[in-house]
Amino acid sequence: MTPPEREPGALQPVLAGVVASTVGFASTFALVLAGLRSVGADDEQAGSGLVALCLAMGVVAIGLGLRYRMPLTIAWSTPGAALLISSGEPPGGYPAALGAFVAVGVLIVLAGLWRALGRWVAAIPVSLASAMLAGVLLPVCLAPVRGAAELPLEIGPVILVWALLMRFARPWAVPGALAAAGVVIALDPLETAGATQLLPSLTLTVPTFDAGALIGLGLPLFVVTMASQNIPGMGVLASFGYRAPLRPALVGTGAATVAGAPFGAHAINLAAITAALVAGPDAHPDPRRRWIASASGGATYLVLGVAAGAATTLVAIAPPLLIETVAGLALFGALGGALAAAAADAERREAAIVTFVVSASAITAAGISAPFWGLVAGLAYLGLQRARVRRPEPARQPV
Repeated sequence: MTPPEREPGALQPVLAGVVASTVGFASTFALVLAGLRSVGADDEQAGSGLVALCLAMGVVAIGLGLRYRMPLTIAWSTPGAALLISSGEPPGGYPAALGAFVAVGVLIVLAGLWRALGRWVAAIPVSLASAMLAGVLLPVCLAPVRGAAELPLEIGPVILVWALLMRFARPWAVPGALAAAGVVIALDPLETAGATQLLPSLTLTVPTFDAGALIGLGLPLFVVTMASQNIPGMGVLASFGYRAPLRPALVGTGAATVAGAPFGAHAINLAAITAALVAGPDAHPDPRRRWIASASGGATYLVLGVAAGAATTLVAIAPPLLIETVAGLALFGALGGALAAAAADAERREAAIVTFVVSASAITAAGISAPFWGLVAGLAYLGLQRARVRRPEPARQPV
């Protein structure tokens, strides 16, 4: 008599969620911290933002997974963090940046409740949205080049580890580069260390609402999050046969963004990059069991929130250019995808180039940063090219 067969892959979705969240955290937490510091946060406030993001993502992922029995992976806005770096500190300082984060959350909720707003965002040509994203990512992705020239002994090994892992173990390339950076930091930490607190903490800062920050930071952050995270995230789920509940997902992530903004959370959204890890057959052969990966991934983020203090300390004792290098390496793939999408539409290619150049220029006009002006310039150029010049009708000849 043969023993009964065990259910195949009982722990498979649990492990898939753990791996997805761990890789997502390790790959881009340095980018998030760098972005928050760029808009005026000190080390303690940046660490608070990382904790708030992890807690909010964990709660939303567990809640949506249990409610809808779908692998709804939640992540922070990685392109949004890059936008924070390229935008810099707004005129009103860090409190004004938090006000922009609150506005982003409100807009995401409205996009879920008010279908017209969601349609307007979706109506932005993909090539122009991708060009704006590419312009945001380019300055960050240039950091490894500057780092190799300015600090070759410190940053050269990090780039080498990344390149080797990209060839032989691609999913672990960025975590491996971060581990190599950790070794470099341990060998030669900065003497003027900032934060030394290893335990996580939340720091409440009252947001303020500045028109320049709302338009120049909040609006581009909303567009980038929707166009580069939520909409592609829905597409990834659809490719695996899931009809995801868009309205609850947007309302949930938007409300979590509003709640986390006073503590430094810049934007929470559906995952696009790691979504395939939990929605595909590698998570479980049975699609009805893959929702477990969403719940386990959310639980993993709750645990990783405890490590946010140590992560902040690691960044605080590192040369800034070293952290920027790791962040830039983490975004190489996203930059390549954005450039390819921007150039794919031949009809809108020139408008996409205009958007890309202006978005990457790092200008600030009327207190509003470059990404907003890049999108405005691209849309204006596209409208100009499509405008038809009316020619006067020829006069009728008398019969």
